[in-house]
Amino acid sequence: MLRAAVLVLLLLLVAGGGAPVSAAPEGEMTWAVHVSLAPTWFDPAETPAVITPFMMLYAMHDALVKPMPDKAMAPSLAESWTMSKDGLVYEFVLRKGVKFHNGDPVTAEDVKFSLERYKGAAAGTLKARVAGVEVVDPLRVRIRLKQPWPDFMTFYGTPATGAAWIVPKKYVERVGDDGFKKAPVGAGPYKFVSFNPGVELVLEANEQYWRKTPSVKRLVFRSVPDDTTRLAMLKRGEADVAYSLRGALAEEVKRTPGLTLKASSPTFTEWVVFTEQWDPKSPWHDKRVRVAANLAIDRKALNDAEYLGFAKVTASIIPHTFEFYWPAPPYPYDPARAKQLLAEAGYPRGFDAGELVTDAVYAGTGEAVVNNLVAVGIKVRLRPLERAAFYKGDQEKAFKKLVRPGSAAAGNAATRIEAFVITGGIRSYGGYPDIDGLFREQAVELDPKKREAMLHKIQQLMHERAMYAPIVEPAFLSGVGPRIEHSALGMIPGHAFSYPYEEIRLKPR
Repeated sequence: MLRAAVLVLLLLLVAGGGAPVSAAPEGEMTWAVHVSLAPTWFDPAETPAVITPFMMLYAMHDALVKPMPDKAMAPSLAESWTMSKDGLVYEFVLRKGVKFHNGDPVTAEDVKFSLERYKGAAAGTLKARVAGVEVVDPLRVRIRLKQPWPDFMTFYGTPATGAAWIVPKKYVERVGDDGFKKAPVGAGPYKFVSFNPGVELVLEANEQYWRKTPSVKRLVFRSVPDDTTRLAMLKRGEADVAYSLRGALAEEVKRTPGLTLKASSPTFTEWVVFTEQWDPKSPWHDKRVRVAANLAIDRKALNDAEYLGFAKVTASIIPHTFEFYWPAPPYPYDPARAKQLLAEAGYPRGFDAGELVTDAVYAGTGEAVVNNLVAVGIKVRLRPLERAAFYKGDQEKAFKKLVRPGSAAAGNAATRIEAFVITGGIRSYGGYPDIDGLFREQAVELDPKKREAMLHKIQQLMHERAMYAPIVEPAFLSGVGPRIEHSALGMIPGHAFSYPYEEIRLKPR
């Protein structure tokens, strides 16, 4: 009898594509999301250097390698990988029996197709360094590099880019890129059901997911850009998790019986870019003006007011937990010195600085910065934009004067610098030749100590030139309702959202 029972269990595992046998998913969980969901985030190929799309990718898709709670680069669709001794070849062995939501098997052809199709944050970097992708057999793929690249797995195997997330070749070729965004098919724990632009995304459990069967049957993501409305939905039970509640609203969550405030610490920094620092005719070309702006910002007061003190005041755009981070000396809050520097630069009465453009979700941060700048004579107006529009404009370098970007993308100091600092970076408004040269050198340096020295030097130059006005490493504050047993918020170190989705649980009824 025992042998027969074991045989039945093995047959069930094989029939389920390797997914562990567990109870059928039940119930529905709703998120009140702080941004309008964009269809471009349903396609891994278009992932920018930010974490927001991974809210969707971790649900609908899967990667060869990705961060998980127990490991920063956990085997996923690839059960293992190796690197050649010369550092030029990476070979991935795919997990057997894994299928996309439409029933197509996940193969090496899909891996090759996905990387060659990728056009997101690090597309230029990957294309410049990857010599080719070879299908060895249906479950084995090789990626050949043009030269040893110590950061290959950081760019490929973390949410620094999204390049390792796999889509089904046959399906994409049949429906096209636009068709894929309208009805995405992946290999993740949840399947696409419907999307009402500006309103909601509905997903349903993939009961054959290789890692484990999800506990919750249906996930609903509602776009609710207004934070007071998100809190009201949470209090009325219309949402189980309300993302991004700050300031007085976060305090209200803490005071409300049955609700829980959850603070996670993503690899997130936000800062101000002086887009005209390379224009000799602009006030921002003068380093003294840029330093004055830094001295004008009261970062501690902003942290206390917006993030209830959970954020970390910083003088760098690189998260302090990143490899190769250099701790830049903090800027004191010194408005008197800021005014003095403006006068020395020829602006004793200040000047009109135009607009500060920001993602509307962080309009509160932008408003605090604007008030601080105005107080020392830098007259600036806030222009908040919906997130997808902000990202699009920022990537197109469409904004002038001042911009408040932010990024919670994973990686290391090199990945953040590649996207935001060097000339031609996907979110960079300019650059300096010596920094560009150092970046090129470190990218091919195999000695970690030498790489660290070069990346530290880049960060020192960024600070010495006051290229940016770093603000804080924000905390991500979310409200959790009484029906939730496990929200998965912050479960993966450095990530803000409720994933892995297969780990979330509702309380038993």
